[in-house]
Amino acid sequence: MRKIDVCPTPELLHLYHLENKIVVVVDVFRATSCMVTAFAHGVERIIPVAQIEECRALQQQGYLAAAERNATKVDGFDLDNSPFSYMNPALAGRTLAMTTTNGTLAITKSRAAHRVLVGSFLNCGTVTAYLRNQPFDVLVVCAGWKGKYNLEDTLFAGSVVCKLKNDFAIEDDSALAALMIYDAAKFNMLKFIAHSSHVRRLARLSLTRDIEFCLRENMYDTLPVLENGMLVQGLK
Repeated sequence: MRKIDVCPTPELLHLYHLENKIVVVVDVFRATSCMVTAFAHGVERIIPVAQIEECRALQQQGYLAAAERNATKVDGFDLDNSPFSYMNPALAGRTLAMTTTNGTLAITKSRAAHRVLVGSFLNCGTVTAYLRNQPFDVLVVCAGWKGKYNLEDTLFAGSVVCKLKNDFAIEDDSALAALMIYDAAKFNMLKFIAHSSHVRRLARLSLTRDIEFCLRENMYDTLPVLENGMLVQGLK
């Protein structure tokens, strides 16, 4: 039977064998939610990079560039890390370069996997429908916050485990814990995470609208897939 597991933070990825696994990277607040929203509104490709300098070099080559650190936009870049910024029709057909505090780093660290997908609550149903029909084990990689555990990414991981638990064996306690947390929170996730560190961080920046949006489930049927270092809209 196929297996599913959860890596609570990229700092622990060295403990997992990524070969022959599909990795789902999640950064609910807000990188992967932005990526899913961007593809849903017509963006063609996203180049995820770990460092600001890499993103700036791509911007100098003519790419539109998004850069975020500590939940705020980096000066000199075109886009921030709010999903609402990626609903602009002018972005349709464009290739974006993107670097964020946590999400793009998690993606770059996961490249050894058989396949890397981008997940969020916004496309969770599409992600799990795809995984259900693949012959590979699954690892959900939570982006966390600067190497530390966070609650919202674990909630997403638990949602994935919940939807796939009849088709996949739960590998370790991290997946079981994520499932239990999601079961406790699923009827009111916003209330459940109201006092979490990243919610408080975003609220201090008056970004509560982003928080509420990123917790909406199954808004989009996009499936971003990493191919040759770029995210593209994958097959469902």
